Amino acid sequence: MWIELLREFFHDLRAHRTRATLTLIAITWGTISVVLLLAFGEGLTDRLTNGLINAGNRIMIVYPGETGLVFEGLPKGRGIHLIEDDVELLRESIPAIDIASPQYRRNITLTYNKFSITTECEGVNSGFEEMRRMYPAAGGRFLNALDVSEQRRVIFLGPKIAKDIFKDEDPIGKTLLVDGTPYTLVGIMEEKLQTSMNNGPDDRRAIIPYTSFRNMYGNLYVNSIVVRPSDPGKQTFVKSEVYRVLGRKYRFDPSDERALGIWDFIEEEAINRKVGLGISIFLGSVGFLTLLIAGVGVANVMYVVVRERTREIGIKMALGARKAYILFQFLFESLLISFIGGSAGMLFSWTVISLVRTLPADDGPMQFLGRPILSLNIMLLTAGILTIIGVLAGFFPARKAANVDPVESLRYE
Repeated sequence: MWIELLREFFHDLRAHRTRATLTLIAITWGTISVVLLLAFGEGLTDRLTNGLINAGNRIMIVYPGETGLVFEGLPKGRGIHLIEDDVELLRESIPAIDIASPQYRRNITLTYNKFSITTECEGVNSGFEEMRRMYPAAGGRFLNALDVSEQRRVIFLGPKIAKDIFKDEDPIGKTLLVDGTPYTLVGIMEEKLQTSMNNGPDDRRAIIPYTSFRNMYGNLYVNSIVVRPSDPGKQTFVKSEVYRVLGRKYRFDPSDERALGIWDFIEEEAINRKVGLGISIFLGSVGFLTLLIAGVGVANVMYVVVRERTREIGIKMALGARKAYILFQFLFESLLISFIGGSAGMLFSWTVISLVRTLPADDGPMQFLGRPILSLNIMLLTAGILTIIGVLAGFFPARKAANVDPVESLRYE
């Protein structure tokens, strides 16, 4: 049966080449529209999300604030000041916290030979590497636990500021002055996309051990504390526990959101993914409408085929062909047109996506648009849409063919 159906299908294609070609082109173009729009939408969402995570890898940054509520007889308006010991207090009191680091921050002047430049400097611990995705490029390293415990004068730089200072020299192991104090450069951060910033981009930042920072500048209070839950799903619990633990120590109401400010990257990531999903739905809808128009074309073609083959259908039914066979024959042809056009569209889209991904991603729009993703979900969704359109485009013409009266059809000219 299958061989007979295929033979009839290709015979019809040869007999009506122009009509068949235009129909296949319409399906192919609709498939290309769906696949490329979804691929570029998913690529854009992925880049935006990665850019956010590169600025804060599912972390929360806790800032000191000012009380906004009266608590246990104490007036509102009291300033809250966080210290290094609060980091260990949070880790001991909240087991759901995986990594935590104090964060000192100030502008510094870096000097190498006769060249000087001012940039943002942060004093942190070794856990900062994972929390802020400050991974070292080949040949270097980030700060380690010994650097912190021994208060070593070591520094880690972002790639752009390192380029400004050292030009084409190999910078690892070189000594430069931090506000006049010599520090040894131990690593350069590898390039990364960053779509959110905490007082400037990481590629122009200097990082030193928080113990060295404190001894050098004499800070009594940290600027902030960075924490990362062991499970992003525990974000709300960890946030409420931070207010509870620090509220007990500094005597403020745990519900007083003004006492502490928390920059929640986990919540931002969730919002970012919802925005990305909305973009993908919009782009996919545009592509789907294009493919739907192609499906209408297939339905029109199938109606023409039914009219042209009315006499043939009547002969088959007179010889004993059942309605189900006639129905299946035209559904099969409609689905086969969708499959051939869809396969061609998929192949063309894959070629375009592969070529686009080879283009250099600069600091412009291409760093977002130049990374489309042809995922399994996109291919399955497109295949499902093609199947639905193929069935709908073929069902009504097929039903009309199956309901042909054999006697009347034999008189049809």
